[in-house]
Amino acid sequence: MTTKTKTLIIVESPAKAKTIEKYLEGVYTVRASIGHIRDLPKSNKAAIDIPGGFIPHYEISPGKEKIVAEIKSLAKKADEVLLATDPDREGEAIAWHIKEAVGLKNPKRVRFHEITKDAIKEAIAHPTEIDDNLRKAQEARRVLDRLVGYDLSGLIWKKVRYGLSAGRVQSPALRIIMEREREIRAFKPEQFWVIEADTETKKRDKITLGCDKEPRDINEVQKILEIGNKETWIVKNVTETETKRSPKAPFTTSTLQQTASTRLGYAPSNTMRIAQKLYEAGLITYMRTDSTNLSVTALDQISATVNKKYGAGYAQRNTYATKSKNAQEAHEAIRPTDSSIEIAGLADDQKKLYRLIWQRTMASQMTDAKILRTKIVAQVSADKEVPTFSINGSRMLFNGWLRADPDARGEDVELPKVEINETLTLLDIRSQEKFTEPPGRYTEAGLIKELEKRGIGRPSTYASIMKTIEERGYVTKEGRTLLPTDTGDVVSTFLENNFAEYISDSFTAEMENKLDEIAEGKIKYEKVLKDFYGPFSKDVKSKEKIEKITNLGESEEKCPVCGGPMVIKLSKNGKFLSCAKFPKCVGARKADGSIMEGPKETGEKCPDCATGKLVEREGRFGKFISCNNYPKCKFIKKSPEEEAKAKTGVKCLVCSDGEIVERRGRFGPFFSCSNYPKCKFIMKSRPTGNICEDCKSLKMEGTKTIPERCSNVKCLNNRPDKIK
Repeated sequence: MTTKTKTLIIVESPAKAKTIEKYLEGVYTVRASIGHIRDLPKSNKAAIDIPGGFIPHYEISPGKEKIVAEIKSLAKKADEVLLATDPDREGEAIAWHIKEAVGLKNPKRVRFHEITKDAIKEAIAHPTEIDDNLRKAQEARRVLDRLVGYDLSGLIWKKVRYGLSAGRVQSPALRIIMEREREIRAFKPEQFWVIEADTETKKRDKITLGCDKEPRDINEVQKILEIGNKETWIVKNVTETETKRSPKAPFTTSTLQQTASTRLGYAPSNTMRIAQKLYEAGLITYMRTDSTNLSVTALDQISATVNKKYGAGYAQRNTYATKSKNAQEAHEAIRPTDSSIEIAGLADDQKKLYRLIWQRTMASQMTDAKILRTKIVAQVSADKEVPTFSINGSRMLFNGWLRADPDARGEDVELPKVEINETLTLLDIRSQEKFTEPPGRYTEAGLIKELEKRGIGRPSTYASIMKTIEERGYVTKEGRTLLPTDTGDVVSTFLENNFAEYISDSFTAEMENKLDEIAEGKIKYEKVLKDFYGPFSKDVKSKEKIEKITNLGESEEKCPVCGGPMVIKLSKNGKFLSCAKFPKCVGARKADGSIMEGPKETGEKCPDCATGKLVEREGRFGKFISCNNYPKCKFIKKSPEEEAKAKTGVKCLVCSDGEIVERRGRFGPFFSCSNYPKCKFIMKSRPTGNICEDCKSLKMEGTKTIPERCSNVKCLNNRPDKIK
C-alpha cells in the first residue's frame, strides 16, 4: 500500500476517529463530522420543492458550522480526501452531505464493516465512489417521512389536539399495539380447572403429575377427584426420545435488540448506543445488518477459538438462511472482530452486551446439543372416565453449543426411573380454578419481531420507532410491556378511520421494498415520491372537511356541579370527563368517574379581560392561576409557590432590568427573561450567574463531567466535546 503524506479521512464519531488514527499510526489525518452536518429545515415549505421534483433543500445543522469550516480548511491542504462513514444508506448520505457542504471535488469513498487494522488498510487500498443509489434511497426515506409526518400531524393538530404527531413507520407500529389492545379488551375469560396429583413410586421417588384435560365443568372436576382418591394409580406408558437442539444464527440488528431486551433488560435504543461504542472501539463488526453471513476468515477464527476453549467435538461449520428478502448478503452478521481476545476495561453495560454477542457467535458454529426427553403417563386403574395424567422431563446428554451459551439452556427436569404398569401411591390430588388469559401485550422485543415479520421498517429504524412512540406519549412501559395510553388510542383510531391504507402492513412494507429498489438502481427517486404523494396529498386535503373531534363520546356519569350529562375528552394527561355545558359549567371527573377538584377562586380580577376572575387550577406541571373565562381569555400566571421556585436570581444581560426565570413550553422547561415578550432572551438550562470569558454571555448548568458551559450556541464553550 502506498503511504500517503497528506490524506484526510472523515468519519462520523470522535471515538471512531481515535481508533482509526491509532491503527494508521499517525500517517493520515482523521476528523469526525460528529454525525450529520446537514438536514432539512424545520419549515416544511422551505424544506422540499415538490413541483420541482421533490428536491430537498438542506441547511447546515445548528452548531455544525465550525466543523464544516474545519473540514474545509483541512481538505484544502490534503492531496486526497477519503469519506469513511458507516457502510449503510445513512453513512452514504452523510458522506454525500460532507462532499456537498464542504465542496469536495473528487473525494473517495471507503467502507469497512469492522474497525480493525487489516480491514481499514484494505478499504483504503481499494477506495470507490459514493453510491448515489444508496444515497438517493436514504434521501427518499427522509423526504417521505417528512411529507407524511407534516401532512398527517398537521391534520391531527386541527382535528384532534395540538401537539400530536403521526409518522410513516411509527403509526403502523402504534396500530399493531392498539390492535392487540382491542383484542385484550374484547376478550371474555373462560373458567377451567387445573388438576394435579402428587404420587410416589415403589422406590419412594415423588412425581407430580398434571391432568391431560383441563375440565370446564365443576361436576367433572369433582368426579375426577373422587375417583382419583379411591382407585389405584398405575404407570400407563414411559417414552424416552433423544432430540437435538440446534444453535441459533449469529445476531442481526433485530435479533440482537430482541435478545438484549429479554436477557439484559436493555431498551433497543440503549442496545444500539452500547453496540455503537463497541463497534467504534473495534471490538465488534457493524451493528446495523440483516445478514446472518460470516466471512471465511471469521469462520476459521471462530473454529480455532472453539477448539481451544472447549476441545474437540464442539466446533462445526453451520450456515443460516437470512430471513429478510432484502438483506445485503455482502454484509456480515454482528460478531466480535477477534473472538480469541479477552475483553477487559469495558463499562459494565458494554461488557454484558459484548459477552452476549460473543456467546451467540461462538454457539452459532458449534455442534447440536443432545437432550433426552422423557414422558411418564399415568392413569387411574382402567377407568376411562378419568383422563390420563402425565409429566415431561429432560436430561442433557451432550451440551454442544449450550457450553458457550449456557443462558439459553433452560432448566433440566430429570424424572425418576419407573416401569410400565408400576403402581403409584397417591399422596394428594387437588384442583385449582383458573381463567383463560387474553393475548399478552407486546414487549419491545416482541414488537420488533412483529415489525420484522411484517416487513415494516429496517434494522436501522427499529430502535427509533420504539423511542418515538414512547417519547410522543403514545405508549408507556410497565416493566418490559408496552401499554398504549389514551392519547395513543385516540391517535391510532383517528388514523385507522381516516388513513387506513397508509398505515397498513401491505402499504408500509411495499414502500420499504421501493426504497430498496431505489438503492439497487431499479427505480427512480422522483417516480416513487410522485406515485405516493399525489394520491396521499389529495386524501389529506379531502379530510380537511371532517369535523374536529371535541369529545370522544358520551358518559353515563353525571356532572358533579350541575348534575347534567358528561362527555369524554382527551387532555395531555389522558381521558377525562367534562360537563357537556363547558365552559358554562366546569364540572369534571377523572376517567374512573371520581370527581376532579374544580378551580378555586383567588378573589382577584383578571388583568386582561373586564369580566374575568382569577382561579387556581391543577395542570400537568402543578398548580397555576388563570382566568375563569378560558378559553376566551388566555391569561395565565403561576401560583406564588411556583413563581418563587421559577426565579433564578440572575439578571438578564440583554435588557439589564429583567431576571432570568424558568418557564415551560411544548418541549419542557426552559429559561428566559421575565420581561418576555419585550425581551426575547432564552437559554436551555438554568443560569449559573457566571459569565463566559470568550463571548461574555451567561453560563448555564451542564453535566456531571462539565459543570457549566456557555449559553451562546455559537460559542465554542457551548460545545461539550470542545470544553476542556
